Amino acid sequence: MTPGTSSSTNHNAGSFDTFFENWLVRQEHYLEELLSVQQRCHESHEDELRDLITRVISHYRQYFEERSRIGQRDIFLVFSSTWLSPLERASLWIAGFKPGFALKLVCNSVQDLSPEQSERINRLIEETRYEERVLNDELARTQESIASLPLVEIARKRARTINVETPARKEAELVTLRKAVEEVVAGADLLRMTTAMKVVEILNPAQNVRFLTAATQLFVKLRNLGLQKDAERKKINSDSWI
Repeated sequence: MTPGTSSSTNHNAGSFDTFFENWLVRQEHYLEELLSVQQRCHESHEDELRDLITRVISHYRQYFEERSRIGQRDIFLVFSSTWLSPLERASLWIAGFKPGFALKLVCNSVQDLSPEQSERINRLIEETRYEERVLNDELARTQESIASLPLVEIARKRARTINVETPARKEAELVTLRKAVEEVVAGADLLRMTTAMKVVEILNPAQNVRFLTAATQLFVKLRNLGLQKDAERKKINSDSWI
């Protein structure tokens, strides 16, 4: 095992956990502001709506930028997303939300799209599906290339900071795997952000407020439900020892 790997992973995980907890507090505040503004959208000036939209988007961009910094040091930690609950991780696509998810939210939360907007959204749906398939294929090729080797388990153990003795040859293969995963995750993150920004460009300010409110509500609900299920699971395990 490369010296310092476990302590470095622990440091990276702890650093991001601290950032993430603070980020979640700010997310709750943004949700409150979005809900408030959504209720009085007809009374709000467009400049006020645009300011809120810019701040909320910046908030989500901050998450990906910070996670990218961690990924440059430990991509397996990012891929395993240990700061999320099992329920949240089960909903992930290549270490984050699936870009098409944003487009589904638009269709569900914005009911007053113009014909031109609907056409642009439908075109974006097709483009995004194609890009998702390309990234799925890249990830599948990466997995197939190491399927016969014990590298997947090594990567999982490294993400969980378990000490692993890695032969020199396997270490070289692990470096190759790391680079491939970094490229796929970077591509997925780019698609996530570009898709979201294209949606924001298509929608008007009032529609964007409804879209961002729906997205933030869903993320917060999923987070809370995941924590609730974790607490219930821990209680069951605790009771079983009594």
